Amino acid sequence: MKILAFAEQHDGKFKKVAFEVAHAAAQLAGQLGAEAVAVVIGKGVEKIAPELGGYGIQKVYAADDDRLALYSSTAYGKVLANAAESLSLDVILLPASAMGKDLGARVAAKLKAGLAADCIALRGEGGSILATRPVYAGKALIDLKVNSPKKVFTLRPNVFSPGSANGLPASVEKLSLNLQDSDFSSKVTAVSIAKAGRPDLTEADIIVSGGRGLGAPENFKMIEELADVFGAAVGASRAVVDAGWRPHDDQVGQTGKTVSPSLYVAVAISGAIQHLAGMSSSKYIVAINKDKDAPIFQIADYGIVGDAFEVVPELTAQMKKALGKD
Repeated sequence: MKILAFAEQHDGKFKKVAFEVAHAAAQLAGQLGAEAVAVVIGKGVEKIAPELGGYGIQKVYAADDDRLALYSSTAYGKVLANAAESLSLDVILLPASAMGKDLGARVAAKLKAGLAADCIALRGEGGSILATRPVYAGKALIDLKVNSPKKVFTLRPNVFSPGSANGLPASVEKLSLNLQDSDFSSKVTAVSIAKAGRPDLTEADIIVSGGRGLGAPENFKMIEELADVFGAAVGASRAVVDAGWRPHDDQVGQTGKTVSPSLYVAVAISGAIQHLAGMSSSKYIVAINKDKDAPIFQIADYGIVGDAFEVVPELTAQMKKALGKD
């Protein structure tokens, strides 16, 4: 059995999820007595490919072409599917990022492979792979096996450990490409970069989210101030986004982004099932809400029943003192 990790990169730099998927592939290969390799696709990626050796990958196949600088689902899908077939790769792991979700489904269709999406655990068992993933909007977990000859799994970001970057650089082999203009029928034409200063929501270790209970968009300033103390990302509930208070890119939930930070602070968020589906796998959840019966308290590790306008400024002040940021 051969296991392939798709290493996602942007602008010539690996995303954090690339290391998570690479390490997961290496661990799974160890459990199954298999071989783990990686594929990286883009422009100028051959020079960064050896980095994956530090995360357990011994060999990386680089699809390096100027035309692949911006993501194209059709072209990337062809490259990855062709690599899986030509290299006899039985298992493909991708991140459950925006790119990974799109690419994983396309590659699975091309290979006639079963797809297990948004997995939060993988383990080798009796020569096969057992995957764990949430169902029913995160209210339950199931263990499943993919029975098709080729198998595709997408892994929820921030759940799998990337391990520590130690080990020899991976060897690199350049993939021969046979891309035609018709392979770029779907492509990204431009990229708009959000303002820097905060971590990406799906990769953040700490997230502070606000809900409709804040009353007005200008009150998100105290959410941002608390997030700045933590060095955290800022999230929002769907009600906030629908009201136009925050951009859709900030939305956490079933129709927004699925996140798994070490710490999730939910401020004035009642905890509708759609929101819980997007953040219930967080390692620690702190809820601040004046309604003691709010559903968010059912999954919170720590809860504060109180007025957010009193609790959050005081929490911000105390955290500044504790972290020496006065």
